[in-house]
This record gives sequence, C-alpha cells and structure tokens, in this order.
Amino acid sequence: MLFNSYIFVLLFLPLCLTGFFVLNRNNRTTAANLFLLGMSLWFYGYFNPGYVLIICASILINYTLSLLMGRTREKSRRRVLLVLGIAANLGILGYFKYMDFFLSNLNGIFSLNLKLLHIALPLGISFFTFQQLSFLIDTYRGEGADTDFISYACYVTFFPQLVAGPIVTHDEFLPRFRERENRRVNWDNVSAGIYTFVLGLSKKVILADTFGEVVKAGYVVIPDLNSPSALFLIFSYTLQIYFDFSGYCDMAIGIGRMFNLELPANFNSPYKAVSVSDFWSRWHMTLTRFFTRYVYIPLGGSRKGTARTCVNVMIVFLLSGLWHGASWNFVFWGACHGLLMVIERIFSGPLGKIPRFVRGIFTFLFVNVTWVFFRAENFAQAFQIFGRVFHGGTGSLPYYFTACFKPKGFDFILRHMPLSNYIPMILTALFVAASCYIIFFCRNVKERTEGKKLKSVDAVIAGGLLVWCILSFENVSTFLYFNF
Repeated sequence: MLFNSYIFVLLFLPLCLTGFFVLNRNNRTTAANLFLLGMSLWFYGYFNPGYVLIICASILINYTLSLLMGRTREKSRRRVLLVLGIAANLGILGYFKYMDFFLSNLNGIFSLNLKLLHIALPLGISFFTFQQLSFLIDTYRGEGADTDFISYACYVTFFPQLVAGPIVTHDEFLPRFRERENRRVNWDNVSAGIYTFVLGLSKKVILADTFGEVVKAGYVVIPDLNSPSALFLIFSYTLQIYFDFSGYCDMAIGIGRMFNLELPANFNSPYKAVSVSDFWSRWHMTLTRFFTRYVYIPLGGSRKGTARTCVNVMIVFLLSGLWHGASWNFVFWGACHGLLMVIERIFSGPLGKIPRFVRGIFTFLFVNVTWVFFRAENFAQAFQIFGRVFHGGTGSLPYYFTACFKPKGFDFILRHMPLSNYIPMILTALFVAASCYIIFFCRNVKERTEGKKLKSVDAVIAGGLLVWCILSFENVSTFLYFNF
C-alpha cells in the first residue's frame, strides 16, 4: 500500500489510528498490539499477499534466535547463534535480491548459460533485514531488550517505516511503544504528525512525481537530447530522488508521531552539505548509522591508522552501493562516494581552507553526476547521457519536458490564457525555482515542527496542500526506495 493513495489516506490511516487508540483506551493492550500488527501486515501485503509469508518467516527466525541467545550464557554458543542469524538474514536477502545478479555475472565470466530466476523483490526486504540484524547483534552484545513476540513483530512491521525506513533500533521503538502514556491520544502529536505527513506527501506528489515524469520521458529519448535537455534531465533526477525520499521520511515520521512514537531522523537537508562525509551524515542517516555501528567500527574504524581507515571506508561504501541494488552501477556509485570520502580524510587540512560555499557547490555537482550512475540501467546508458551533455548541441527544452509541469485537468483553461504558449516554460521555471529554494534556503520539516505550536495558518496551508495531493492521486507512483 502506498502513502500517496486514496485507500491509505481516506481509509487505512484513520481506521488504524482509531482502532489502536480505542483498544488501548479500554486497557486492551494485547488486542491493540495485535490490531496494529494485523494492520501493518495488511499494509505490507496489499500488492502481493505472498510478501507476508516472507516477512513472517523472517520475524520467526530472528525472534527465535534472539530468544535462544538471551537465554544462553556461554559465549561460544551465543556466537554460533549470531552466525546462524547473520547467515539466515543475508541468505534470504541474497536469494531474493542478488541471485540473478550472481547468476548473470557467472554467465558473463565463465561463458555459461545459467537460467535467471527473475525473482520478484519483496518490498522493504533490505530495510527489515537490517533492522532485525541490528536487534540480533545487540542481543549478542547484551544490549538487546527482553520483549514479547507480539511487541517484537510490531517493532519490525510498524507500517510507517516498514518498506523504506528509517532503520529503527530497538531502543528507539520498544521503550516508547510500551509506555502507557503513549497509548493515549495526544492531540498535539496528532496535529503535528498530520502537518508533517502532509508536507511530506506534498513533496512526493507535487514535486517528486512531477520531476519524475521528466526523468521518465527523458530516459526514453536519450539520443535525441540536446545539451540543455541532458543537463535538465540529470538535474530533474537529482530533484526527484531528493523530494521522493525526503517526502517518504517526513510521512513516516509524521505517522509515527500520530502514534506518539518518535522515529529517528533519516534526512537532514543533504544538498546543503559541504563535503561527501557531510552529505552522508544528512542522507539516509539511519543506513549510515547501521554501517558505522555494525561494519565500520567492527572492522577497526579509524583506530588502526590512515591506510586501514581508508580501506574500511571503501568497504562500507561498496557495501552501501550493493545494498541499494544488484547492479555494478550501484557498486560504482558507492565506490565514487567512498573514494571522495577517502580523499577528504587524507587532505582534510588543505580542503578545509577552501571556502564553504565553494565546497558546497562542488559537493552538489558531484552528487548530481553520480546520481546518473545510480539511475541509469547500465554504464552505457550513463555515458550516453554524459555524451549528450557535451555533444548534444544547443537548443531549448523539448515540449515533452515542459508539458510535465502543466497541472492536470486544466488544459482548456490554459489554452485560453494570455501567452498560453509560454505557460509550460513559465511553470517549469517556477517549479525549479521553488524546488531550489526549498532545498537550499528553507528550514526542513523537522526544523519547522520541532518544539513549535502549530497555528491556524499552518492548518490552512496543510489543508490546501492535502486537497491538492488527493486530487493528484490518479497519477500515483511508487517511492524510489521501494526498489532498494
């Protein structure tokens, strides 16, 4: 199920909130937990009920292993259980996400003809696998909290963060989930949560999906693009993935707040970054935290000299690239970010003397360029786009780009307005200008809502945006991070 759909906004979310708090009001805590679990599984299995079997099997395996680990004092047995758990989680993830990638590479290297399995990737498998791995590893370290099965299942399946993050740790979720005070309706949290949700929904529906139409149209006709069009295509994807992921993160945090649960921040104005390391402290923050805690630090972190630190950084970013997708494009994208972070560490002194404004521009340009490899289907397509940038010639943006910015359903009115031929270009300029202003100069949603008492004007703005979004649901699209 999608956040940006009629069934979610008009049925699922109101029903889920009402049922959860009504059951808790009557002190039926277990029933409330089961209700939330059932609703979360409905949300997850809405498009493919078979996904529910996969996540339930994953939950049973991990909970059983963590339970056995918690009851075992011998370190050797605990280590065996941990290894079994890591192998089981990575095995399930590897089968569904990387099996065809592995087989296709075997075919290429050894000239084999192994048949690809074309396995459908279960939604959010990378997210709920990493979340459960963190619980398992923390349990091995003695940091895991004792919890009942239903609470654990709710922790894994809580629908706002289930399919695209953030990757929540047990200490961020379970203690607050158990607190009796958090099981009562808090209208301040509900209003702030709705406001946050609507702002995130607006980013997705109004901005990300609009630039997504440009990207979709552009990637079909790459050989026909002139230089300005190729540059606009690259920039459009930069804006699409920003507003798509930022919008999802805002919506997840907003829904969590409606339930009196504070999900961790996962997005903090990353295009304001002045270095790659700064970018990764702002983009997908919980994934960065996961790799830092469970990969980078166990490898030695920065404690074993500069050379070892650089190797550890590259390992983390290669894994991060592979986590995002079963393709060498993603590995290369991760390697580019890792290499630049290594350079920043080695030359931190001289680089630190460069003005922040210059470093910010370079970082943003670097991110733009590397997003091409992230989005392209293969290296040939990525280099084809760069080829059009340098050899496409001059010209204006094609109509199939600017037409993406016309509001749907208003063609008759727009045709009869003064200067109607220029309206698509004017709207394109307005969308780009507004997006850049939001990205570089506005406070993000967390900054806008933290410790703030919402006013009437906020409610009016949110109401108008919500209506706009609902009227746009006919062009609904999935979130980009659903694919990872």
